[in-house]
Amino acid sequence: MQSLDDFLSRRCPDLLGLGEPTHWAEAFPLFRNKVFRHLVQRHGYRSIALEIDCLAARRVDRYVTTGEGDLDQVMATGFSHGFGAFPANRALVEWLREYNTGRADQVRFHGFDGPLEMASAPSPRGVLTELHNFLSAHLDDVPSDVATIERLAGEDRRWEDEAVMWGRAKSIGDSPDARELRLIADDLSGSLDRARPGLPDGGDLLARTAVGLCRYHALMADPAPDRMSRLGAQRDAMMAGNLLALPRTFVSAHNQHLQRAAAALMGARWWNAGTQVAARIGERYVFIATDFGSSDALPAPEPGTLQAYLAAHLPDREVVETAGIDTGLPPRAGDGRGYVPFDAVAGADGIAFLRRG
Repeated sequence: MQSLDDFLSRRCPDLLGLGEPTHWAEAFPLFRNKVFRHLVQRHGYRSIALEIDCLAARRVDRYVTTGEGDLDQVMATGFSHGFGAFPANRALVEWLREYNTGRADQVRFHGFDGPLEMASAPSPRGVLTELHNFLSAHLDDVPSDVATIERLAGEDRRWEDEAVMWGRAKSIGDSPDARELRLIADDLSGSLDRARPGLPDGGDLLARTAVGLCRYHALMADPAPDRMSRLGAQRDAMMAGNLLALPRTFVSAHNQHLQRAAAALMGARWWNAGTQVAARIGERYVFIATDFGSSDALPAPEPGTLQAYLAAHLPDREVVETAGIDTGLPPRAGDGRGYVPFDAVAGADGIAFLRRG
């Protein structure tokens, strides 16, 4: 980790991001775990944020800080996108629990994604109800009531249909009930803003998520031709809001979310979380990308590509400054199974290249 130490000696980030080009290769979360342990033990980091549901991840944080819950259940319910099944994520949670036991300066665990899945979004009922209950426990004049939220939201399955992602006509996100729920979310968020100094922690996350989720559903019903770009931008705006609330945190997610260059996927293009965060805190956001050479499923990169250059010039698993790397080199081809080759050299401060993925 000497290369990481040298890299950080020239920077003092509030948020340090480590990307990955695919979620489906175990080499990257294993590398992330090694980096994070070093950051905790040598650089004093006390917080990690993963690309998972920000609300569900609270179960993981309770487990690693207090031991509350059963590990198998925590992995099954505290991670979204199926990431709880990854051995490297289980190893991370086990290490955090062991490290935190008996310590006063505990390391916290966060999710920074919205409560979204790859191709669906849940009903806003749950988070609106939780936000209303949170405010009602401390305030006397909370707008609306839980019964109204339940009535307007109706059955959860109406919101969660995966077909909505690909066909706006199936969305109820712009129905009269959905529009009223958006107003309720805004009113509840306003109540929290006005009373924040007298409230305990936890409400801001709920308010951000309630408002963001209602907006996401509205965009799912949007007839605009750039609908998918708007959905991507809304998800990343929610991510950015959560990250900005977590100073001095190590962040792990796909390169496309963390790079300081617009995300591009399936023909859509949008301002991602990395660009949003960088626009607000500038050089206090530092991003390290990762990519790899070959794997059992993918051969060595084609000559003339960025990945071929990285394979020829970068030491294995060492953090190297991106300054000096040709920004005009084209990326290799993806594999069509979730691997998106890194191509935003100008949008990263450093890069770590894994010879085998």
